[in-house]
Amino acid sequence: MLAAIGVDSLDELFTDIPEDVRARFETLGLDALSELEIADHMGALASRNDAASMTTFAGGGIYDHFVPSVVWNLVSRSEFVTAYTPYQPEISQGTLTAMFEFQTLITELTGMEVANASLYDGGTALAEAALMAERIRKRGRIAVAQTIYPHLRRVLDTYTWGAGLQLVEVPFDGDSARIDLETVPEDVSALILQSPNAFGVIESLEGIKDRLGETLLIVSSYPISLGLLEPPGSFDADIVVGEGQSLGLPMGFGGPLLGLFATRKAYLRQLPGRISGRTVDADGATGYVMAAQTREQHIRRSRATSNICTNSALCALAATVYLATVGADGLRRVAELCASKAHALARRIIALEGFELAFDGPFFNEFVLRSAEEPNALRARLEAAGLLVDASTDLEQLGVERGLRIAVTERRTDEEIDRLVEVLGGGS
Repeated sequence: MLAAIGVDSLDELFTDIPEDVRARFETLGLDALSELEIADHMGALASRNDAASMTTFAGGGIYDHFVPSVVWNLVSRSEFVTAYTPYQPEISQGTLTAMFEFQTLITELTGMEVANASLYDGGTALAEAALMAERIRKRGRIAVAQTIYPHLRRVLDTYTWGAGLQLVEVPFDGDSARIDLETVPEDVSALILQSPNAFGVIESLEGIKDRLGETLLIVSSYPISLGLLEPPGSFDADIVVGEGQSLGLPMGFGGPLLGLFATRKAYLRQLPGRISGRTVDADGATGYVMAAQTREQHIRRSRATSNICTNSALCALAATVYLATVGADGLRRVAELCASKAHALARRIIALEGFELAFDGPFFNEFVLRSAEEPNALRARLEAAGLLVDASTDLEQLGVERGLRIAVTERRTDEEIDRLVEVLGGGS
């Protein structure tokens, strides 16, 4: 291939890249391998991962929910797997229909008026919401609750840094773990909060928008919780985002994920990404079209709302099939199981010596404990027993010492919960 294009070496191929910014195999500690050697090496690495054989009580934004077999039986059909992008609506009616149904379900779930056809993940959706709020209010500052997941905050930091936006952190009450509304500044474009938050605590949205006035309210929600909790739209939220992994997607070692994004109809022109619309053709038959594409691939860059390249259409389809399969009653039942099992487990753990709930705020399916035992040692003891809990440093970053986050979903059986309590109580 090098000979065909008239160069003698790989180094010569990349001469247009300045020498000091070129990454070399030697500096990365990599050796060139054949395909066979790479396959063997990656297989050896994969064999070291035993998470699939463990019972997970880990949370922090990715959750072990049951995915009905119908979801991937439908999603893996060739017409969905191979479909790329609906540039020609006359031959993309299936894709556009699926996008429209997804948007409809997300608006119903969040209580909002309009939703896009999905974004990459919950982190980029949250960051896009901040940029959208700034386009609308133009105040140069965004208030953000300290209680959002640190991995979301890192994405938000990156986006707002690039946009020249200042983030103002809003602290939380040390007892309830809810944000301290008295500290929200007035001259900001938006307030960002997460509910349930990084501690699993449900934020009280009642009256927040009244206090904010013209400042936009952005809420990052866990979609399964909305099967039980009043949606943010009922509290006049301006933008609702979330991570859609819990709606029919496996944990998959952190991906692929799905960004949910819904807002008010008044802000439609500022919405990032794509919107599919339903219309009628010349004969009066129902048809679907791409109603809005405000990304820079389709309009002048200066007018684009986002540089998102495509929506996570296959993941959005999985969420659509999941929601259609479980239905409103089924989603509520899933949410009730998550909440009831989590609260029952929490009561049993705090009855053990050396454990207490870190906060007294109401929680959904995830809660934070304070442990007399050093958390890393406790996690190691649990993992030795085949039980996986959060091993991240998120809680330390949020100022919680000796903290342990535990999440429970509808998949956790009574036997698995008994086993966790037994090990935490000193059993082997």
